[in-house]
Formats: sequence, C-alpha cells, structure tokens
Amino acid sequence: MNTKAEQTKGVNAADIGKLVLAVLVLAGGIFAYSWFGNDSGVPQAVRFLGVLVALLIALAIGAFTGPGRRVRGFLAESQFEMRKVVWPTRDETLKTTGIIIVVVIVLSLLLGLIDLILKTVVLDWLLKLGK
Repeated sequence: MNTKAEQTKGVNAADIGKLVLAVLVLAGGIFAYSWFGNDSGVPQAVRFLGVLVALLIALAIGAFTGPGRRVRGFLAESQFEMRKVVWPTRDETLKTTGIIIVVVIVLSLLLGLIDLILKTVVLDWLLKLGK
C-alpha cells in the first residue's frame, strides 16, 4: 500500500494561467509555421525547428504547473517500476511466440470447421426443408 499522503488534485488560477500561456506559445509556433509558408523564402527545416522550439517551451511551462508536477512524478515512478521488471530471455520469447502461433492456427482451423458445418446445416438442410 502506498504510504504517501494524497495530494490535492485541484488546479489553481496560476496553473491555469501557465497552461493557457503554454497553449498560446504552441499555437504561436504552429501559426508561425503556416504564416511563413513555402512562398515566403523561409526554409521548411527552420519553420519545423520553430515549431519544435515552441513545443519545448510549452512543455517546459506546463511542467511547472500542478498537473505538470504530477505527470513528472508519475513518469519518475514509472521509470522506477520499469527497473523492477524481469524481461524474458530470447529463448523464452521465441518459445512463447511459437506457442501463440500454433494456438492461433489451431483456433482458426477450428472456427473455420465450425463455420463450414453451420453453413452446411443452414444452407443445405434447413433451407431445402422449406421447399
């Protein structure tokens, strides 16, 4: 059980202001990308770099809000938990994949057989009884 005290999940006015600013910075970067179109003489690589810079600035602004801190905490805890994962060896992965392929083939053949039997029963027997 987690022994940490639950933090409040409300968003205050300063956080809302920061999030609005982050959205405006990102929107400004996207607007600048389209404003300096192909006919403006600005290379597309520079325009794309401008959008990336606007995205990074927006993420940096958002990271200092309450929700941003919670996301950073979640990512840090996720990274810590990922270190605990025991990944399968190559041999285990190949064996498991082989078993799954065999099961899929067997089930598809079984479902195909059931479909063939039902088609035969419905089309050949039941529909001919009504004639």
